[in-house]
Amino acid sequence: MSTAKKEYKRITVKSLTEMKATHQKISMLTAYDFTMAKIIDSAGVDVILVGDSASNVMAGHETTLPITLDQMIYHASSVVRGTERALVVVDLPFGSYQSDPKEALRSAIRIMKESGGHTVKLEGGSEVKESIKRILNAGIPVMGHLGLTPQSIYKFGTYTVRAKEEEEAEKLKNDALALEKLGCFALVLEKVPAKLAQEVAESLSIPVIGIGAGGGVDGQVLVSHDMFGMTHEFHPRFLRRYMNLYEDMGSAVSQYISDVKSSDFPNDSEQY
Repeated sequence: MSTAKKEYKRITVKSLTEMKATHQKISMLTAYDFTMAKIIDSAGVDVILVGDSASNVMAGHETTLPITLDQMIYHASSVVRGTERALVVVDLPFGSYQSDPKEALRSAIRIMKESGGHTVKLEGGSEVKESIKRILNAGIPVMGHLGLTPQSIYKFGTYTVRAKEEEEAEKLKNDALALEKLGCFALVLEKVPAKLAQEVAESLSIPVIGIGAGGGVDGQVLVSHDMFGMTHEFHPRFLRRYMNLYEDMGSAVSQYISDVKSSDFPNDSEQY
């Protein structure tokens, strides 16, 4: 029997659970500033992730590791001000939760109080369970993240697909179940085989959102700058570019320069 799908004026963690139950796919995109958040929120995206990928996209770092908690709070507060409908999820950055559950709680509280974000996300499974418990006990919703975990890039040594071997796949499945049992409201799976991702999604009652994890999960997430084609060096198989803003914006800048040099800009109607 089919279940009626509901329209949401404001997405909450409860909304996402209902969306999974009614087989309504969840859309999720990143944003790091007010303007981008306003654009994608107005278009109707369900979840906005203030990702630590801001370290790459906004600051030009090679990895996500350098971004600080203060910087994440800055980006998140900008996004929250541009959002009316979407659920805002904020990444806990590297070093803010891994070693000490008390530090994890302090970091999560700062994000919630200072940015106005709705939930936090952190990477890892059983190894970070005490940090997750602390955060959840304070009433802060937590989204998990398994598979390729970019904060552990120097441990893996590569951004290749994870959990292709049986042992790692089994650990991922066990970690996913453990995260659900702890109380995480949702889970991101990054760069894992599609068959495994679907198996995980079907085994959980919480939503599973994929990036490079196939179509058998409950939703999808992409980095907005990649999806809009503002970046051009990055060509993973899972990325679909819906625009080519890198070329379009470059052409616009070239035209602007030409118009300024030739005194075509500003014209009579563009001055006081």
